[in-house]
Amino acid sequence: MPTDQAELNSEQVLRRDIAWETYMTTKLITGTSLQLLRRYDKKSENDRAPLLDNDGPSYIHVFISILRDIQKEETVEYVLALIDEMLTANPKRALLFHDKSLADDDIYEPFLRLLWKGSWFIQEKSSKILTLIVSARPKQNGRTNGATDSKKKITTSDDVLKGLVEWLCIQLKKPSHPSRSIPASVNCLATLLKESVVRSSFVQADGVKLLVPLISPASTQQSIQILYETCLCVWLLSYYEPAIEYLATSRALPRLLEVVKGSTKEKVVRLIVLTFKNLLAKGSFGAQMVDLGLPQIVQSLKAQAWSDEDLLDTLNHLEEGLKDNIKKLSSFDKYKQEVLLGHLDWSPMHKDPIFWRDNITNFEENDFQTLRVLLTILETSSDPRALAVACFDLSQFIQYHPAGRIIVTDLKAKERVMKLMNHENAEVTKNALLCIQRLFLGAKYASFLQA
Repeated sequence: MPTDQAELNSEQVLRRDIAWETYMTTKLITGTSLQLLRRYDKKSENDRAPLLDNDGPSYIHVFISILRDIQKEETVEYVLALIDEMLTANPKRALLFHDKSLADDDIYEPFLRLLWKGSWFIQEKSSKILTLIVSARPKQNGRTNGATDSKKKITTSDDVLKGLVEWLCIQLKKPSHPSRSIPASVNCLATLLKESVVRSSFVQADGVKLLVPLISPASTQQSIQILYETCLCVWLLSYYEPAIEYLATSRALPRLLEVVKGSTKEKVVRLIVLTFKNLLAKGSFGAQMVDLGLPQIVQSLKAQAWSDEDLLDTLNHLEEGLKDNIKKLSSFDKYKQEVLLGHLDWSPMHKDPIFWRDNITNFEENDFQTLRVLLTILETSSDPRALAVACFDLSQFIQYHPAGRIIVTDLKAKERVMKLMNHENAEVTKNALLCIQRLFLGAKYASFLQA
């Protein structure tokens, strides 16, 4: 695609002078169409508004006819720019396409055809216009403008939605334009995914995984807008069960958490929090959210000043739901799995006194297997977080087990922990010191050494 075509914009296109009279001479437009175009073309929005208010469907008919009958790219681009300008000034004008007087016009076909041919400008404008007009259709039986007395097949809204989803997924996968394809596609999807039939088609087209990489912290105005619209898409998909299954197996959740931690844009935060609320009770999402530290993030978000009261309500609701999940997760089996895998992190159970009181005797299973693995982590792990957590857990065991100090000494833990007191990581040295203090002082004085 030539650069000049790729970067073409409406302002440039609308500067063109189209020889409408020539098209009438060659019978590509009628005399009536010419009269309407003369009144409308090159006029201001103030002049055009009353024309569209009084005779809007007639203008739509003219535009559709030109796109159907005239192949010249410059003219096609011009008419698409006129329609786009008309809808941008007032999106409710999309309803004009569904006027009863246009029942025999195939209002969708020209735009659907143009998605797949011509310049990027033509494709982008066609996708935007098609999204607006199909979304504005009357929702009787999910179809509009069926063939009445006409013998020709009329394109249905179902055809449009299927074609649009296919084109949008291709743009996300293999963009036609290096910088415009993705913003344009996400913008359309943010409108279209309100419809269940589109959610279904999008999931079947494996579209969910194409959205996930777009969930990333944004800084520029354009990237913030793409992020917002991507989050809007994910939120809409969080109401659809098959899409939720795709989200569960992707990196959507960690990416959403990363964004919400650093975003100051209230509209972005609100959408992500609403998505978390929808996903909380689904499958293993609750457990993942707790593991990824969402309870602490929610606390941080609640402390900020938001203008939207609903956001605070949603955060409170999310907080309560996460507390319920923490109770379910604070089990010894969960802890044991974490230790055996060597994936130690500051999940809530480590610092929960109830967990240690309720589960301390479980450490005696299989000749203190879990405790022994914890000591192996101290000796072999190179991950500072895992070392810090292992030291802390060892100090908890010393505090809560009646013979904790003796058992840990017999397993020769002291030497391993002492080595870590000189570790380069401050978190490791702090928890190694705590462990040694508890080992020397015993459980009697442990209450003075809370971390």
